[in-house]
Amino acid sequence: MKKRATLIASLMLGSTLTSPAAHAQPANETENVDVEQPGKEEVDISAPGGGGNVIIVRGQFIPDPVRATPEVVTVLGETEIARTADGDIAGSLQRVTGLSVVGGRYVFVRGLGERYSLALLNGLPLPSPEPLRRVVPLDLFPTSVIASTVVQKSYSANYPGEFGGGVINLTTKATPDEPFLKFSTSLSGDSETTSKLGYTYDGSDSDIIGYDGGLRDIPGGLAAAIGQNIPISVGTEFSSLDLQNFAASLNNAETNLIQRNSDIPANFSAELTGGTSFDVGDANIGVVATAGYENSWRTRGGIQQTSQGIVNIDGNPGLLPDQDFRFVTTENRIVVNGLLGLSAEIGEHKLRFTNLYIHDTSKEASIKAGVDAINVDEETLLNQGRTSWFERQLFTSQFVGEFQFGNFSLDLRGAYANSKRDAPYQRSYSYAYDDLIANDFVNDLTSPGESARVQFSNLNDDVYGGGIDFGYETDIGIPLNLSAGYAYYLNDRQAERRDFRFVPANGLPNPIDQERIDFLLSDYNVFTHEIELREVAAQSSVPAYEAQLEIHAGYGQIDAELADGLRLNLGVRYEDADQTVTPILLSGAGGIAVASGISNDYWLPAGTLTWNFADDMQFRLAASKTIARPQFRELAPQQFLDLDTDRTFIGNPLLTDSELTNIEGRFEYYLGEGERVTLAGFYKDIKNPIENVAFVQGGGTLFTGFSNAPSATLVGAEVELVKYFPLYDLGSGFFEDRRLLLAANYTYTKSEIQVGADDLAISPVTLQPTAASNLFDDGDRLTGQSKHVANLQFGMEREEGSLSQQTMLLTYNSPRVTARGPQDQPDLVEKTGWRLDLVLREEMNIAGQDFELKFEARNILGTDYTESQTLGDTQILNNAYAVGTRFSMSIGLNF
Repeated sequence: MKKRATLIASLMLGSTLTSPAAHAQPANETENVDVEQPGKEEVDISAPGGGGNVIIVRGQFIPDPVRATPEVVTVLGETEIARTADGDIAGSLQRVTGLSVVGGRYVFVRGLGERYSLALLNGLPLPSPEPLRRVVPLDLFPTSVIASTVVQKSYSANYPGEFGGGVINLTTKATPDEPFLKFSTSLSGDSETTSKLGYTYDGSDSDIIGYDGGLRDIPGGLAAAIGQNIPISVGTEFSSLDLQNFAASLNNAETNLIQRNSDIPANFSAELTGGTSFDVGDANIGVVATAGYENSWRTRGGIQQTSQGIVNIDGNPGLLPDQDFRFVTTENRIVVNGLLGLSAEIGEHKLRFTNLYIHDTSKEASIKAGVDAINVDEETLLNQGRTSWFERQLFTSQFVGEFQFGNFSLDLRGAYANSKRDAPYQRSYSYAYDDLIANDFVNDLTSPGESARVQFSNLNDDVYGGGIDFGYETDIGIPLNLSAGYAYYLNDRQAERRDFRFVPANGLPNPIDQERIDFLLSDYNVFTHEIELREVAAQSSVPAYEAQLEIHAGYGQIDAELADGLRLNLGVRYEDADQTVTPILLSGAGGIAVASGISNDYWLPAGTLTWNFADDMQFRLAASKTIARPQFRELAPQQFLDLDTDRTFIGNPLLTDSELTNIEGRFEYYLGEGERVTLAGFYKDIKNPIENVAFVQGGGTLFTGFSNAPSATLVGAEVELVKYFPLYDLGSGFFEDRRLLLAANYTYTKSEIQVGADDLAISPVTLQPTAASNLFDDGDRLTGQSKHVANLQFGMEREEGSLSQQTMLLTYNSPRVTARGPQDQPDLVEKTGWRLDLVLREEMNIAGQDFELKFEARNILGTDYTESQTLGDTQILNNAYAVGTRFSMSIGLNF
């Protein structure tokens, strides 16, 4: 064991875990309004629903964007977005009540998982540039191009029916009030990565900009063989020489050889944003454009463990790590984005044409050292390596027309989006330590713990969306707004994954098996030792599939002021959806491809009653029914690797839709301009919730699958306080124009799965019905759900004149279950804990030029990440690593 510990230490990174207007817009207008508040910024919001109508309400001091809808909303304009200075929307939203950001990228509503969050751009579908996830990584959207962000937590019929926890609607900037040009650049680093030891590999010359230069193209011969859709292995149409040629044709050292980098560079980003407006006849034309580039590095060093099952330890049940590895992973992420927005305002009419491009690449090198008692033995030390290249791309082009004809309004929306994910040359290898002959690590490509593999996968999504909304204002003794609309959505997907292993005809002799991986797989060895490239048929996984989701939807909605200060919004949405996933098997490989499909139609009612009983207070009561559909990745029986968890997932084609009943009550008290106190309680009943279920298969590999639990309930409460304290009483000089800000919010959510004695569920392993109690325990929390979510902002800012802000931000997310435990083991629980950030922003004029300086310190407490299983006094660290503290300096020029 001493030798083993020394070898692990020599391989791994030495990282220790240790007074507004009295008018308001109606419900259908969340929605297509430009709201101007005296002394405040104009908030531009574009979302589904007819626009332009007005209902007079009593509230004199309730902010216009909030009064513009009867629903439970939070509205972030440009000022609120900029305050947190995160530079992206994900960072800004993590300060909103009930919202949490997972992995710095994915925004969850009320601590629920990704399937209960919906993101829209200008009211239109927004597919993820990571097609294997439903939730959109909102850190890809720079704050400089977003005019507003609306978070709506109570459902209204004008939104899509897949509304679980809430919807996040981003509105891009349209017609600028005046021409502007901004350039910003930043340098950042973190204590676990920058100037520290990490790992990388060569790749192509153009990797630095996030685009492969052709190095990772599949060689012509192998590409042609893959195109035949037959197994590439011995005994098919390919000879042994063909398989050797395929092995030799693959680019080797550039994609396979992991190298130490003792000085990982700092992160760099730059962004240029500009806009102008001009008149053409009666039209005011606006142009907004942005281009951005970011190159960042992240090294994670920690522990990955897996337990085969519960064992007896000193007379008590416990867990022991049957797979126990120390790992170091270095990721180089490159993001290129651009946006071009054109708009026209003609009288009361507004047109938007928005084009968004995001290219997000992850280049990763990872090494692991440890033991695998399941597949090898408990003493043999293994040294494993993995290189990968994930190139993700999103392009969307959308048109929005918002027309006002007196009391009648018409909205037209249409969008096309393409999202793709290309992952060529996912390479992995494993060496085992031989202390009998070589006294070194060896890899003969056939023995347990000794192998070399390569995978090629790609995925393409085409998304079409459109809608038409009508709104009409009338008075039948009470102000009344009528709205109705139709929406269409179509998502087509093609996905393919081919997995290969290098296998010698007769094994490799010593000392050939001691060679490093690029020498081991050299052309010389391939032909001398007849090393063949053979396809691996993954258990329960298909090489390719096609999928489609088509939705036709219509809604009707009434918004009325029943009495002075009493407002009712009542609507119903009808959705008819057909969802299919068709596996594509290799010819001659055996098996039968069975397409799965879900065809359902739903009536989804929604109602909200708002009682504005005082000029600065109101109470809302909302109830609705909504749904949550399984995603393609959850239905498709194809394996995929999730980089964020370093875990392999596989779908379950027998999943069904989840149905939700939602009830919410909310009290709002507006203390002054920008100041408020809110209290809310909410309840959800979920039928057939989809849960992540871990299971061990294929030689001890820990997989994550999916299954419908019988039912679940969720109950919770929210509280929020925003208050300013003037500092002029402290004297003149520095404090005379400054104020303190205190913003705090807290969300408590309790969820429970109900499992009866006779309830059945579909096993993600066998795809057969089984007792639900074999997968879930009665009273279990929903996966992905945090019981406690808290945010605190405390800072000081200049009230007038040039920008000056100093803000401390404290966030907390309590542990959440990431997957149900395999084979009666405890659940896998993720802990992110407390996070403390500091943001300083100063604006100054030097030689007639306006500058904005920003300093950020993120995760000052150095909170680490841990995903674990705990039973009694024992604990398995499924995935645990140090996060570090990130420091950033940026400068922006305003021309």
